[in-house]
Amino acid sequence: MRIELLWGHLRRVYLKTFRRGYVRRMAATRQGDHNQCPWDVLDPRDLKFYANQPGYYWESEDDPFTGRENFGFARAGLAEMIIFSSVLIPMLALFIYLSQVHSPWWWIAAIVPFLLETEVVWFFRNPRRVIPTEPGTVVSPADGKIDLIEEIEHDDVIDGPAIKIAIFLSVFNVHINRVPVACTVFASRYRQGKFLSALKPESAWENERLELWLESTEAPHRVMRVRQITGQLARRIVCWAKTGECFDRGAQFGMIKLGSRTELILPREEGLEITVTLGDKVQAGTTVFAKYK
Repeated sequence: MRIELLWGHLRRVYLKTFRRGYVRRMAATRQGDHNQCPWDVLDPRDLKFYANQPGYYWESEDDPFTGRENFGFARAGLAEMIIFSSVLIPMLALFIYLSQVHSPWWWIAAIVPFLLETEVVWFFRNPRRVIPTEPGTVVSPADGKIDLIEEIEHDDVIDGPAIKIAIFLSVFNVHINRVPVACTVFASRYRQGKFLSALKPESAWENERLELWLESTEAPHRVMRVRQITGQLARRIVCWAKTGECFDRGAQFGMIKLGSRTELILPREEGLEITVTLGDKVQAGTTVFAKYK
């Protein structure tokens, strides 16, 4: 993150000095009435760490970087991919070279950067998903394994009985989060905390987390809560969902970088069918979590 912030500072100096026409064109298409960032916002790249805050933004047709979303990888993870790869690929090349000119045993050392680079590419992938369209369907907000299904007698936000379903995401899972239903985000809550292993139950309430409160756009407009919870390795929550923003079912709203947890709390009603069980492996946007009649 510090490297990205430094690069952003250098990039803004370059743009202001050598590309003033570009800066003026981007300012002409910029929306919003105030700058929510602690630096000048020259183009959409400057909003990366503040995308979920009200303020400046660009419509997708005015964003010259929307093509990055078609690479097959999470746009929010491209910087990490570049940084890790700039270290691991030269290291891999060096070990292969040493195995050729010195000892074949260097091939063993080359396995380490090869596996690490493969994991980086695998972690930040962004596969296409087919989203169910049946009314009343609730889809998984994350990839991973169901490790908790718990009934809640009364949830203050939902204002009634609820069910909490928790997903553990390993470093081998896709980490992009998706909304469980077509909805409007009516509030968000962020809390600092610890970085315990996401496998520990206490991580759900002690770790750093971000929570979205969602209202379904389908009648009877049910309220749900989605939590992004950090883990021992995952120390960055990314969320670009603004309060008041509407999403289609299965739309992407954020990601958690490296192993973590995601929780969904939904209202418990007569006729609700929970379609997952403990230990099930699920996919965000595709796996049906529950169905309301």
